[in-house]
Amino acid sequence: MSSKPPISYDTFAQLDLRVATILSAREHPNADKLLLLEIDTGDEKKQIVAGIRGHYEPNELAGRQIVVINNLEPAMIRGEESNGMLLAASDGDAVVLLQPDRQVAAGSVVR
Repeated sequence: MSSKPPISYDTFAQLDLRVATILSAREHPNADKLLLLEIDTGDEKKQIVAGIRGHYEPNELAGRQIVVINNLEPAMIRGEESNGMLLAASDGDAVVLLQPDRQVAAGSVVR
C-alpha cells in the first residue's frame, strides 16, 4: 500500500524525467552528506546537489547515467544551486542510483 496519496496522470505527466550523464562529481564544501554533480541532460549541462555522499565516491560517478527530474525548479542547498534531482532507491541505510540498464543518449525521455 502506498504511503502517499494518489495523483492524477496529468500531475505525473508534468514531470520531465530524463536520462542524464554525470560529467563530474565533487564533495559539497559545506555538507557532509552532499555531492555536487555536473550533468549533461542532452540539451544543457547543469549542476545538481545530491545526498549520496557516503554511498558513492565522486571519482566513481563520472560517465555514469542516472535518471533525473529535469524540470524541478532551482533551489539553493547549503549555498550551492541545484537544478534538478536525481532518482534513487533506499533500502535501509543503502542508497542506489536509478539508471538505465544500457547506455542511451543523454536527454532520453523516461516514460
